[in-house]
Amino acid sequence: MSKSERKPVLLVLSQVYPPDPASVGQHMADAAEEMVRRGWRVKVLTSARGYNDSSIRYDSREDRNGVEVRRLPLSSFGKRHFLLRALAAILFMLQTIVRGLFAGKSDALLVSTSPPMCIVAALVIRFFRRSSVKFWVMDINPEQLIALGAIKPGSFSARLMDFFNRRILKRSNDVVVLDRFMGDTMMKKLDVKEKIHTMPPWPHEDHLETIPHSENPFRKEHGLDGKFVFMYSGNHGIALPLETFLKAAVTYKDDPRIMFLFIGGGVRKQEVEDTISEHGLTNMVSLPYQPMETLRYSLSSADVHLVSVGDPMVGVIHPCKIYGAMAVGRPILLLGPDPCHVSDLVHDNNVGWHISHGDVDRAIEVIREIADTPEDTIQEMGDRAQQVVREKLSKERLCGMFCDVLEGKA
Repeated sequence: MSKSERKPVLLVLSQVYPPDPASVGQHMADAAEEMVRRGWRVKVLTSARGYNDSSIRYDSREDRNGVEVRRLPLSSFGKRHFLLRALAAILFMLQTIVRGLFAGKSDALLVSTSPPMCIVAALVIRFFRRSSVKFWVMDINPEQLIALGAIKPGSFSARLMDFFNRRILKRSNDVVVLDRFMGDTMMKKLDVKEKIHTMPPWPHEDHLETIPHSENPFRKEHGLDGKFVFMYSGNHGIALPLETFLKAAVTYKDDPRIMFLFIGGGVRKQEVEDTISEHGLTNMVSLPYQPMETLRYSLSSADVHLVSVGDPMVGVIHPCKIYGAMAVGRPILLLGPDPCHVSDLVHDNNVGWHISHGDVDRAIEVIREIADTPEDTIQEMGDRAQQVVREKLSKERLCGMFCDVLEGKA
């Protein structure tokens, strides 16, 4: 191929990438594959081990749907210990710097905040390779770590993270944030109004469709027929407290109508399993992440989906499990503050309910209220949620907009 026929090259730095089930990696893959369809050559540097379960190994080299994936060793030690997560992020950063510098010319470089150290690698690669940098803000540190009590405001690590945040904001050609609250947080660090784009992550619609309860094998397999199912599906992250809902759910241990289903992994998963064992619950079930190809069945098996947002996490993180729930036509129960990006969706579109962290009595009341809601009303709320996805939040629309940013068209 002559120089004039050379494909533009996109280099992606992401600690997670499919087949790892982490949502960040799934969205990176959607964008990467769309860029391949648009005629780009896409290279991905990612971890060779599972993000949640580091005992899972992936092939070191793979051509995945046209994307050239290179997986690096010593880049994930699981999520249970903060220091090991930090070490893995540092080792991943160092390896991506070396690999990125020797990967040849890249026209664009896509980096996210997962892990935060990746932005250092992006800055180094940009300095030597002069690539156009596209910064995808998935979560924001040091704010997240400060809110979780992992570091102190004004500490060296906090100031160092803020220094690199300001540098990547200044050097990026485009900055993509997931909601208006995150945009406000980033604007406080540096005025980037000329290059900031606000767009939420899209649901994985190619793996989602509404499956009626009567035709859903997942409900039959897990004994859910005839039950009203509250589901939490996704990352049980430290920034996503579940305590209020769990305490309320325990009061329904003898109610044969109601089931509570928790699917996924993360550091708070143990809280769910401890609640089940401590109270001898038979109507609360904990399951691991489900395969992407069966996601339509697991998500559709719920009647209502629980989404949690920690009070100090508004403008810092953006739980995206709400979009999958809406895509399969299910209402939302928000456990968290108002306003936040989830409450915007719930209230503006009348697709769910809201309870606050710490208000167990109100949570008990809302669970009863939801379970007693007529089936047709639940269906109408779910239909509205699904319509919002189709009209405003579809993968085709949002992934297309995002890739326009990558190509410099937005």
